[in-house]
Amino acid sequence: MKQPVKVAELLSRRLQELKRSPDELAEAAHVPPEYIHDLIAGRRRPPLPGRTDVYERMTPFLKLGRNDLVSCARAERATAEPESAARGPGVQVERLLLGLCEPATAARLKQRRGSADGAELVGFIQRLLDVAQGAVRRLLNDVVALRVTASQRGVAYIEMRLKVLEFLDASPDTLTAADFAEFVQPMIGSWDVDLETGVLRVVLRTTEQREKARRRPASGPTW
Repeated sequence: MKQPVKVAELLSRRLQELKRSPDELAEAAHVPPEYIHDLIAGRRRPPLPGRTDVYERMTPFLKLGRNDLVSCARAERATAEPESAARGPGVQVERLLLGLCEPATAARLKQRRGSADGAELVGFIQRLLDVAQGAVRRLLNDVVALRVTASQRGVAYIEMRLKVLEFLDASPDTLTAADFAEFVQPMIGSWDVDLETGVLRVVLRTTEQREKARRRPASGPTW
């Protein structure tokens, strides 16, 4: 490809050229058909390369160059209209995230939030989310583990994959309490940050601790 185009345009064009359907592409990418239909219609933003495996799965099916989809996705996300300043998570999600933080640091972060317009806390939450997403991303490379996880949750494999993919594309603004309960709380045991240097320390849970955390209702600090 000489010039990147929108992912929706590339998908639609290649499906027409190959005389294949969106549902067939969905099967190849291991996602629900609605996922592909939403991508083609522009209702879903192309996922962030590096945080997904859908481009890797789509590429051979669509007979594209190895980096065609990734290049288009990066270009599209880079040229999208800039969003307003990050608002950070909602009150409930913020409370849950601070519930995993060292109590004294959490109290200081809450006190400092007003004077810093929330940007400092949002920055730390983004870095914390990066850690959680990096750990969860490995699930996509282990189909057996993902199928076992789906079975334990009582959901279909494709549904579980979609939950993982949507969490991997979440930001502090879009993170939900359900995301926290399903992915963040089971992965992250605790976190702390040196407010002078900005060094973030994250303690990940063991496999046994993750299962216990998933069974335990999400809770946050009492202020």
